[in-house]
Amino acid sequence: MNHSRLPPLFLAAALLAAPAAATTLAEVAASLMGTTSLAADFTQAGADGRVLAGKLWLARPGKVRFQYDTARMLLVADGRTLSFVDYEVKQVSQWPVRRTPLQILLAAEPDLAPIARITTDSADLIEVSARDPKRPEFGTLSIRFTRSAGAPGGLALAGWTALDAQGGRSEVRLANIRYNASLSGVSFAFKDPRRDIPR
Repeated sequence: MNHSRLPPLFLAAALLAAPAAATTLAEVAASLMGTTSLAADFTQAGADGRVLAGKLWLARPGKVRFQYDTARMLLVADGRTLSFVDYEVKQVSQWPVRRTPLQILLAAEPDLAPIARITTDSADLIEVSARDPKRPEFGTLSIRFTRSAGAPGGLALAGWTALDAQGGRSEVRLANIRYNASLSGVSFAFKDPRRDIPR
């Protein structure tokens, strides 16, 4: 196309309509690595329609705390172990962080290429679907980002949807995100309801 023969307004419109360069998994990984810590409000919707809300704190690598506003439970990772604590029934379930879908968000150096692909790449939303073929029991984690100049790598973590191997679905949405703020007062430990002593 000979741009020199196009009217100026047409040329400007053509340039604005040109698609942006495709987002790469390397750019997504760089955004995750640039997020050393994060604080946010969250809402979590389960397959049963129940919606819970609370506060989220994340410190890479390996640490996260989901503090629910009303439900008497806690999801927390201390760098090695992810623990789900149900204070209502005094039960604790635990898994190595590296063997959970949250490892994608918490890894020191996330390696997305072998397990992930970009499923949505628009001006408003980037979605990455991750599934480890070697560990199908982990299910699928679809991570959503929005474009934001103030976020690491220009990509703001908006939330994710987890689909487990049994078809259970859980969706998390984030709001009021603060990046790389001090989390000095946040504990990534928990009080064990089975023994009245802190862990």
